Amino acid sequence: MPPGSADLLAHGLIRSSFVPDEQTQEMRTLLRTRKQLVRECSRHVQRLQKTLEDANIKLDSVISDIVGLSGRRMIEALIAGETEPGVLAAMAHRRIKATPDELEAALRGRVTRHHRFLLQLHLQQIDAVNAAIDQIDQEVDAYVEPFRATVRLLTTIPGIDELSACVILAEIGRDMSRFPTAGHLISWAGLCPKNDESAGKRRSTRIRKGAPWLKPVLVQAAWGAARKKNSYFQAQFLRLKARHGAKKAAIAVAASILTTVYHMLRDGTCYQDLGPEYFTRRNPAQAAARLANRIRNLGYHVEIRAAA
Repeated sequence: MPPGSADLLAHGLIRSSFVPDEQTQEMRTLLRTRKQLVRECSRHVQRLQKTLEDANIKLDSVISDIVGLSGRRMIEALIAGETEPGVLAAMAHRRIKATPDELEAALRGRVTRHHRFLLQLHLQQIDAVNAAIDQIDQEVDAYVEPFRATVRLLTTIPGIDELSACVILAEIGRDMSRFPTAGHLISWAGLCPKNDESAGKRRSTRIRKGAPWLKPVLVQAAWGAARKKNSYFQAQFLRLKARHGAKKAAIAVAASILTTVYHMLRDGTCYQDLGPEYFTRRNPAQAAARLANRIRNLGYHVEIRAAA
């Protein structure tokens, strides 16, 4: 991350907001609406789960997705009046990890007419929201057609899928001239820590809220990139996680992803992974000293000498 980027906004070197070009503004509105509908769908699933809990049905303890294929079958059977745990457990897909006994124990409850009415109501709401999300996806697919090559380019970055690429493109646009450097973009997105220091003491390194529609997507992409084996982002995540924790490491990876997006959009270049050995190659003496200190901490004597 560029040094001093936390102060860019405070000194007025970066715009607090900007208006995207006309081609991305409508797509941005659609994708923000989609995000709101996804959140609404999650709330209805939570209400459905609460209704099952009230009926002493512990379906979420044995099935990860209660509105998936197996969960949906069981809930619809409960609405239809089926209460036998063995019959309900037999509706589970063969790939469900829970045993039949565990399923039967979780499905043994007391479902009343009131519960069936609420379960039916929540399922209808979930279906309606999912149908709206599908309509938005079709509309977004038409809007993204002029940017198809750019979206395909961004998806080469680890952790970024097509939907994430569309959100990033809709939020920051394609014209990077509004941001003089990548540090300005990172500061606008709220992915850089504060520079709150007084009398030699750093008081806070919290990040500000920044772009509320962009930052969650980048952080989610960072968690995915951290799982990409033999990649630069995984090496960066593991390196920072050991010193600062997983959450701060994910924020740093998100900032690196946004920096990569900035240069790819500005220069039209393709993504090139620096590799997992980048930090070692950058300063081999420091890496050797760090490994030697770890060996000394284990109670061994070690001496570093350059190879012939």
